[in-house]
Amino acid sequence: MVYMSMRSTLFPFAIIIALALAPSSHGLSQSSSVASTYATLNYHGGPLLSTPASINIYLVWYGNFPPQDMAPIHDFFASLISSPGQQNPTVAAWWSTILAYKDKAGKPVSGRVRVAASHEDKTCSLGKNIKRPQIANYVKKMIDTKVFPLDTTGVYLFLTAKDILVERFCLGSCGFHESMAVSPRGRRVVYAHVGDPEIQCPGICAWPYAVPAYGPPGKPLVSPNGVGIDGMIMNIATILAGAATNPFKTGYYQGNALAPLEAVTACPGIFGPGAYPGYPGELMVDKLSKASYNAYGANGKKFLLPAIWDLKGSTCKVLA
Repeated sequence: MVYMSMRSTLFPFAIIIALALAPSSHGLSQSSSVASTYATLNYHGGPLLSTPASINIYLVWYGNFPPQDMAPIHDFFASLISSPGQQNPTVAAWWSTILAYKDKAGKPVSGRVRVAASHEDKTCSLGKNIKRPQIANYVKKMIDTKVFPLDTTGVYLFLTAKDILVERFCLGSCGFHESMAVSPRGRRVVYAHVGDPEIQCPGICAWPYAVPAYGPPGKPLVSPNGVGIDGMIMNIATILAGAATNPFKTGYYQGNALAPLEAVTACPGIFGPGAYPGYPGELMVDKLSKASYNAYGANGKKFLLPAIWDLKGSTCKVLA
């Protein structure tokens, strides 16, 4: 591989998108701006996803996802567990920064993440224009009907295909995580949504692999797995980090609990060393495909993962 060091005018403008959050929701907006974070994320005393076992992911594939689109997402999750002999830097190394986030008992966020179960809804049983509460009800039904188990330390991740409209998606939000009470005894579970932005808003939710529709022209980077899917993976990574460290609005965040800056959203637009507004930072570039990336994963996959706020160094930490 070679390293990209184009510092001139890759994207000579900053896009600042508000965190468009509904009450009691945590959203993310992917932008080409670089945040200046002057204080660390504060811990608010609540639980984290700090199970000694793994954080179980329950995937809903809503809409038409061809196998070639599903594979990189599965490989991303598989990459969160380190494998001997894997080329560095790894996805697992990226996740290791999260282990510094500990609850009041001193237990860190789980170092293991795995896909425990998945469900495909190719018929789009909710239609193709979905409200956020419908996602919550869908997940609840999956639990009530025992398609998925009730798992209070897992994440129920609702993924939507490129032609599915979801409330507020691409309108200031590239995804969100939330929690809800389910029976029995009103136990709370975490659920989340991330959509494929390829058609609807690649310049917003798949930057730097696409450029925004408005602003000076710039050349996007080449994506290793496809623009929409790599956009999804970047946003899944963001949501997963936020859900693990702030699952119930009482974990680690900065600012208002209804519009928090979390482990990754505190570092928007930062992917490599030397990042600044409109420039994602120095990345590796595949010699053959010219795709830009910063992490190696399972089955030879390459990924671009966002910076995480490092509690130890009080800075946005990137893979290097």
